[in-house]
Amino acid sequence: MSATRSDYNAKIIGEFRSNRGRAGGMWEQTPLLLLHHAGAKSGVSRVNPVAYLPNDPGCLIWAANGGAPNNPDWYHNLKAHPTTRIEVGSDVIDVVAAETTGEERERLFAKATERYPQLGEAASKTQRVIPMIVLTPRRSG
Repeated sequence: MSATRSDYNAKIIGEFRSNRGRAGGMWEQTPLLLLHHAGAKSGVSRVNPVAYLPNDPGCLIWAANGGAPNNPDWYHNLKAHPTTRIEVGSDVIDVVAAETTGEERERLFAKATERYPQLGEAASKTQRVIPMIVLTPRRSG
């Protein structure tokens, strides 16, 4: 990951935390969450701002990576370590990440592209199927 990408993410994360879950600029109209994840091999803790849709009782995210030919690093990290946490607004929520498949994946992809047409544009740029991930809150205790 380039320093430029890290710096950009750090700026968005700072805005998010300073403004109770809101970021400005191109992200002003997009609900964001902060996805905590551990490196698949290294175990190093990381945080990425990610667009999401509420998906009762949790959240839906997608590994579009702007239509790049590969999935974002956080996707591989979640596959290796699906138990994690997210920040939504000023709340920190422990979650379990699960990739959807088949008809459920298609339904959730359609739901997400209805809200975010740019997701469909990203999908048209790549040969891979964009993973749809459901983040379900963990029960305490």
